[in-house]
Amino acid sequence: MKYTIDKKEKYTLVRLHEEKLDSNVAPQLKSEMVTLHAEGIRNIILDLSEVKYTDSSGLSALLVGNRILQEDEGIFVLASLSDHTMKLIKISQLDSVLTILPTVEEGVDAVFMHEIEKDMKKD
Repeated sequence: MKYTIDKKEKYTLVRLHEEKLDSNVAPQLKSEMVTLHAEGIRNIILDLSEVKYTDSSGLSALLVGNRILQEDEGIFVLASLSDHTMKLIKISQLDSVLTILPTVEEGVDAVFMHEIEKDMKKD
């Protein structure tokens, strides 16, 4: 699996450099999400701008990332989805479960909003 990781203070940006998010890539993506979470990362933005095709195992990897971060009050943002990936998510009715934004920049804004809201709940 080809990808890059950019760790920031409040979030980690994972850019997937693959055309397909399928059964060849999904297990590695899942394990990377679990590893990042184990390292204490709570907010991940996954840039899928290079992904043209996603299958059910790819969706499963996205759901694993979403679940483990939400369990720790983090946020998992999917950014720059292809039309194909977006259609698959909508057909699976996961667009109400996953946080999907058009750009990485909007994903960064969503992370900061999430952190502010989390801090306000503590008070």
